[in-house]
Amino acid sequence: MNIQLSIAYERLEQLGHEALRLLPGIGIAIVIFILFLFVARWTRRLVQHVNERRFHHNLVTVLGRMAQWGIILVGLLLAITIAFPSFTPANLISALGITGIAIGFAFKDIFENFLAGILILITEPFRIDDQIIFGAFEGTVETIETRATMIRTYDGRLVVIPNAELFKGSFIVNTAFPTRRLEYDVTIGNGDDILKAKDIMLGVLDRLPGIEAEPAPDALVIEYADSGVTIRIRWWIKPPRRADALDIRDQVLSAVKAELTRNGIDLPYPTHQILLHDQTEDTDGDRARQREGWPPSRETTVSHASSGKYP
Repeated sequence: MNIQLSIAYERLEQLGHEALRLLPGIGIAIVIFILFLFVARWTRRLVQHVNERRFHHNLVTVLGRMAQWGIILVGLLLAITIAFPSFTPANLISALGITGIAIGFAFKDIFENFLAGILILITEPFRIDDQIIFGAFEGTVETIETRATMIRTYDGRLVVIPNAELFKGSFIVNTAFPTRRLEYDVTIGNGDDILKAKDIMLGVLDRLPGIEAEPAPDALVIEYADSGVTIRIRWWIKPPRRADALDIRDQVLSAVKAELTRNGIDLPYPTHQILLHDQTEDTDGDRARQREGWPPSRETTVSHASSGKYP
C-alpha cells in the first residue's frame, strides 16, 4: 500500500513539473491566439470594405466571415503547437482524417448548399428584390443566405429553396432586364377588316401611358380560329415587375375591347351547330340519302305531301 502511494505521489509530482515546464508556452500561446483574434476581426472588416462595391452585401458578409474564421483557425493551430511542442498540425490532421470523412458524408447536403450559395452570391444570376420563377414558385427574392434562398410569393407566402436545387435547376428572372414584353391574342370576326382592327388596337397601344414607344407595339395575324381571326398584340413595359404588368394589361384589354366594339369590330366567341336527325323519313338508315338535320329538300316535301305524311 505504501509503495502504491509512493508511486502515485511521484506521478503527480512529475505531472506538476511538466505543467510548470509547459506554463510559459501556454501563456505565450494564449497571447498569440488573442492577437490572432484581433487580426481576424481587422481582416474581416478589411475584406468587407474592399469588396463592398464589387459584390452584394450578403456575399461581402460571407467573405468577411470566411476570412475571419480562416485566420482564427491558423491562430489556434499555431497556439497549440507553441503550447505543446510535441503536437504538430500534421498530428491534428491525421487524427481528424477519418472523423473528417464521416462528418463530410453526414453534412454533405449542408456543404453542397453552402457552396451553391457562395457561387450564387458570386455569379449573381439574380439579386435581392428580383422577381423569379422556379418550378411552381414565383415571387420576389427576399434573402440569399449560404444555405437557402427565400422568396416571397405574390400572395404573401414565404418559400425557402435550398441553394443546391436553385443553382442546379432552371429558373426565370422576370426583372433581369429593364423592359419586358407582354402579349395578348384578340379574335375578331371572319367578316371584319383585319387592317382596320390592327390600326384600332395599335392606336390604343400608342395612346396608353406606361407602354414603351421603342420597341414599338405590333399586331400580328397568327391564326384562323374556329370562331374568327386571331390577332396577337404585343407591347413593352418598364419596369418589368408583375404589379406593373397586371396594371398595364388591364388598361390595354379594357381599352381595346371598348374601341373595337365602338368601331363595329365583332369579338366572336366559339359557337356550335347541332344537327338533329329526323328518324321519321323513308330514307332513315340509307346513308346515301339520309339527311342529318338539314331542312327537307323540295323534292322530299312534295313526295311526303303526295304520300299523305304532311297535312
